[in-house]
Amino acid sequence: MIEFNNVSKSFWTGQRRKVILEGASFRVEPGRSMGILAPNGTGKTTIVNMMAGLEKPDEGTVTRSARVSFPLGFMGGVSSKQTATENVRYIAQLYGLDPDYVEAFCRWLCGIEEYFDRAVGTYSQGMRARLSFALLLALDFDYYLIDEGMPSTTDAEFNRKAGSLLQERLQRATVVIVSHKPEVLERFARTAAVLRDGRLHHFDTLEEAQRLYDYAS
Repeated sequence: MIEFNNVSKSFWTGQRRKVILEGASFRVEPGRSMGILAPNGTGKTTIVNMMAGLEKPDEGTVTRSARVSFPLGFMGGVSSKQTATENVRYIAQLYGLDPDYVEAFCRWLCGIEEYFDRAVGTYSQGMRARLSFALLLALDFDYYLIDEGMPSTTDAEFNRKAGSLLQERLQRATVVIVSHKPEVLERFARTAAVLRDGRLHHFDTLEEAQRLYDYAS
């Protein structure tokens, strides 16, 4: 379970204080995948980062009682000076997994051939997206955090394999997905919330959430 208890978060922009959340309390129960709708620049990524433990709230607590992924697309744990091979083997050890398995899985899914043994800093944006998604799927979590949908890649074979694997994982895992596009949430979310003026408005269905989102936009 992921639980926010009276969580507040804000940033100083240099001109004013931007409120992300104000006294928010909610739970994401196992098996109840959740979508969050919000315009760009309102704090969707910050909420996901707090769920992952990458950012701390100003007030309140965030409790994780399950294996929660890093956000899809997050590359903070990957060294650009090291090869993909070195990175995935190191991360596998951090999670207590077999480095040989994680390397073989990521090599197969990424499909970037000899580039897997080159420094990540030489990768294109699409190659970085493939590596991030491969790691996400290799580590096997209870909760998957997705910021704005699938990774940006034009490789059809990767999209097919990764999409199929993700759907398989969702049979036994829970997703939290944030986006400014309702159609991105449709594939993943059973319940939805709208982030508006620092408050999360929860709904039982995406259709209900979309009505408020469209009205407030």
